[in-house]
Amino acid sequence: MTEQPSIWQVIFTALVSGTVVSAMLGLIFHQRLKSIEARLNEELQRNVEIFRTTRAWQEAAISELLGPMVMQFDRVKRAFNRYKAKNIYLETKVIAEGNTSIKNLLLSHGHLIPAELLDDAGRLVEHFEVWLEEFERVRDEKKPELETQFVFAGPQGFGSRDNQSKNS
Repeated sequence: MTEQPSIWQVIFTALVSGTVVSAMLGLIFHQRLKSIEARLNEELQRNVEIFRTTRAWQEAAISELLGPMVMQFDRVKRAFNRYKAKNIYLETKVIAEGNTSIKNLLLSHGHLIPAELLDDAGRLVEHFEVWLEEFERVRDEKKPELETQFVFAGPQGFGSRDNQSKNS
């Protein structure tokens, strides 16, 4: 016959096996939690980096492109509102320089233009190029008979027919 274990032996065995099982489960859960924590930290770092990059791009777009463009648009608008008759200073120093500045900003800072606005920016550049070409043609000192009150690019300043039909 086998001797039955005493109550103390049963309690001791249960305690030891419970402790071992608890320690093993604790270790497994601890490792699992560390793994989840590491993944969450990586995701958080990626999100923070995306935020910082986006924020830096937005700051550059505002300070290097949009801010200067708004000021040039305002400058040209104010000059155009003051324009009563042929005024060479307003045309050459304000309107033409403003249009040239805006065109150059768009061309040199294209990386700061949102993708959905690239086509519009391209058409605006095209308009300024046509206007500047017309300005040179009309205000060419060798052709005083072409002098008019205002310089307008006309329909050719609104993009090619292909671009207009795409947007209609």
